[in-house]
Amino acid sequence: MPRNPEHEPYFDANLARWDESVAIHAASEGYGLDGFLKGEKALFATETSEVGDVSGKALLHLQCHFGMDTLNWARLGATVTGIDFSPEAVARARQLAAEIGIEDARFIESNIYDAPSVLHEQFDVVYTGIGALNWLPDIRNWARVAAGYVKPGGFLYVYEGHPMLWALDEDRAELPFQVKYDYFESERPNEWDWDETYTDGPKLKNTRGYEWNHGLGEIVTALIEAGLRIEFLHEHKTLAWQGLPMMEPTDGVADGSRHQRRVAWQLPEALRDIVPLMYSLKASRPA
Repeated sequence: MPRNPEHEPYFDANLARWDESVAIHAASEGYGLDGFLKGEKALFATETSEVGDVSGKALLHLQCHFGMDTLNWARLGATVTGIDFSPEAVARARQLAAEIGIEDARFIESNIYDAPSVLHEQFDVVYTGIGALNWLPDIRNWARVAAGYVKPGGFLYVYEGHPMLWALDEDRAELPFQVKYDYFESERPNEWDWDETYTDGPKLKNTRGYEWNHGLGEIVTALIEAGLRIEFLHEHKTLAWQGLPMMEPTDGVADGSRHQRRVAWQLPEALRDIVPLMYSLKASRPA
């Protein structure tokens, strides 16, 4: 299904912002590229334990940014392909693969909704990581694209911020929590005008950005309608970043390898059962 032309101004603004952000993120302490080059900055333990062994498997990473997590899967034995709409991100991902000596990693430039016109294969694992779906206006069309890349016997894996989290007022430092944004997908996006990315670094010139929320039921139903079978849906009490001011760091999350521990965040103990922070799901295509 083609993209809705009414979304093009939003994509254009987001693309300009992401193109500019690539160099900032690659140089930031938050991304820790120096550590990644030394074999640190691993995937989260939740991801590696729920996806399982990827040795010898073909893995597609949708909305891969500049490829760090794509290449983390390659380090675990997968043959990886990453796709992203930012030419700056794709160029940096290719450079990063060369720097760490992974010669068979592929990175393709495409808007996710246009991907079937440039990539025609199917994969054992289709993966989308943290902070990806909120940039997409149409979850049903995304599900059709993602499901189309899952080969029989393969699966899609998502590890993402919970839509309930995206609906909260992220600036509210005191209780009670305040719902500020739409929980369900809406035609109009949330519009932002801010001159910083989510990590450290210089100010942005392209300050405008647009995001959409998608309810958990909308996401699951879209995947079922696209022909996949939901294997599990887990809601999590930890978050990959400090999404609310009162959050505390955990002791760190490790994947059991030599990789550096990757810190997660949680609400104070008395509040940890109030609201989910992330979710993960696995959806398979029957063999």
